[in-house]
Amino acid sequence: MIRLRTSRTRNATAVLPARPGRVPSRGWPGPGGGRAGYLQPAAEFRATTYQVCGLWPFAAGTGSPMVGVPVGRSTITGAVVCCDPISWFERAQLIANPSMFVVSLPGMGKSTIVRRIAMGLSAYGTLPMVLGDLKPDYVDLIRALGGQVAQLGRGRGHLNPLDRSYALRAAEQLVGKARAEVLADSHGRRLTMICTLIALTRHQQPSDREEMILDRALEILDDHHAAASTGHQPLPADLLQVLRDAPDAVRQVALDRGSIDRYLDTTEGLASSLMSISSGKGRLGTVFSAPTSAQLAMDRPAVFDLSSLDDGDVDLQAAILMACWGYGFGNIATAQVLAAATNAPPRHYFIVLDELWRALRSTSGMVDRIDALTRLNRQRGVGQAMVSHTLADLRALASESDRAKAFGFMERAGIKVMGALPSQEMPQLREVVAMSRAEQTMITSWSSPPSFNAVAGVEGEPPGRGQFLIKVGGRAGIPVRVQLTEAELALNDTNKLWRTSRHRHDLRPVDVDALDLNGEVVARRCAVEGVDTDMAPAPDVA
Repeated sequence: MIRLRTSRTRNATAVLPARPGRVPSRGWPGPGGGRAGYLQPAAEFRATTYQVCGLWPFAAGTGSPMVGVPVGRSTITGAVVCCDPISWFERAQLIANPSMFVVSLPGMGKSTIVRRIAMGLSAYGTLPMVLGDLKPDYVDLIRALGGQVAQLGRGRGHLNPLDRSYALRAAEQLVGKARAEVLADSHGRRLTMICTLIALTRHQQPSDREEMILDRALEILDDHHAAASTGHQPLPADLLQVLRDAPDAVRQVALDRGSIDRYLDTTEGLASSLMSISSGKGRLGTVFSAPTSAQLAMDRPAVFDLSSLDDGDVDLQAAILMACWGYGFGNIATAQVLAAATNAPPRHYFIVLDELWRALRSTSGMVDRIDALTRLNRQRGVGQAMVSHTLADLRALASESDRAKAFGFMERAGIKVMGALPSQEMPQLREVVAMSRAEQTMITSWSSPPSFNAVAGVEGEPPGRGQFLIKVGGRAGIPVRVQLTEAELALNDTNKLWRTSRHRHDLRPVDVDALDLNGEVVARRCAVEGVDTDMAPAPDVA
């Protein structure tokens, strides 16, 4: 027992009783303890500026939820704004679909706000997956988080569109219905992928008969490899060989009517497209003609680095983007089924689909394939961010049905994040998002060119850089300015080639706790200590 003496009063000494080893949250009670007094919260009132005229500015904005990743400060109230599709769907229940659509002019910070959300979600335990980085905008971030960077391009890696190694490893741990579902899903996704590559090769979708032929040939190919136990995954060249062998099951769906000449005429187009994909001599190069060079890890962040692709390689860019999206979504779906069957805690993933317009413009019918990939994010425990420049990218599609489906991507998104946009975009934007005149004026004002500094002889920063309006349904938008911390500056430098004389930042892998988003290490530390992150101290974005 420890006895503490206080100052003598009237020749008497007060002896404090023994206390427990842990200090209470408000300090020691009793004499000499210094217990903090209870501060009565101030009365709060909610009203419009008309009803409480003269009391502006408000102390805090009512439209700024404190749930999720802190992305910046409100440009109206100065309050911290927290936003991410997974937290707003799972915890705050503000949206019905854990997805967001980001649209803004180039160079205004689209990738910056997505990187901030991805980094914050990683601290909450959600794994960022960037399925195709063309700039690159996310490679430094994923590398700093200790994630996987897989390079793809001409002479820089391969991605086998028929690879189902992860699904087979998962099927070995499953039985019954769960095993059958994993294998069937893997078959469907690989069939979709090979049809997509054929469409990009010939700039025309395969016919219904050709899809049935590919479906049956893929089944035969899988059965052959399973029976032979070859130990490697089948390649497009193997699928081409099945067509050349002309097995009876394939000839039946080809409706050759017993004539081998009719069969060869029917499959000639397919054989030519598969030869272009598998030989490495066509417009798609050797990317899809060899085994996958880097299997996607499902227990850490990952990014496909496509920065080596030239902007003129439109078909190859679209093909690799679609292949990465299909490969990534397929592995995530398999991981979730495996977790449910083995009673393991499911992982949540944040998928970034950047440069969406490149895949949409590649060929007709590509909208349907992207739509099929992205519809099941809520059922799969996946949040996603789709990024594009302007709505003109969606309007540029050839057919009216494709344009309507492309606009549906933004309509279905739970969160719409809009940066600087020209005034001619407003009529189309109002068709998708309910916006007031003041909100439209704000967005168009951000697209103004920067002022010129006559003294320094340089242009200033564009007024709309880092400025975004967050919209959810018909609610009033939340204007926010993204502000970066010192730890993020190196990860957000996408103009390294223009700064050859400047000191390069050290991009060694760091602990995510060191990437202090808000002056407090909130997310992961709160999770470890069992503290509700909603009760964490209010963030202060520097």
